[in-house]
Amino acid sequence: QVQLVESGGGLVQPGGSLRLSCAASGGLFASYVMGWYRQAPGKQREVVAFITSGGSTTYADYVKGRFTISRDNAKNTVYLQMNSLKPEDTAVYYCHANWNSWGQGTQVTVSS
Repeated sequence: QVQLVESGGGLVQPGGSLRLSCAASGGLFASYVMGWYRQAPGKQREVVAFITSGGSTTYADYVKGRFTISRDNAKNTVYLQMNSLKPEDTAVYYCHANWNSWGQGTQVTVSS
């Protein structure tokens, strides 16, 4: 069981940027597939991006070209760089690890 703590959320104007971080402890971080999900009010949780232990990435269509997932195994941390943010990106963003672990979420609000 890995413990995950997200940070970096906040309020940003449309077109702005945020960088989310997810610090992991416990488990074998370097071997895990890591991911970011999000959940907006009244909506189901949806996948945003994944990154494998080897660094291969997968993105939801609605964030391609705007978001970048990365990892630093030396720091046991996964990141989500979010650029060109839109109001529809407003959601609680959750870190996910090893197919069964979740962070508590960090709020991202995109509004003018």
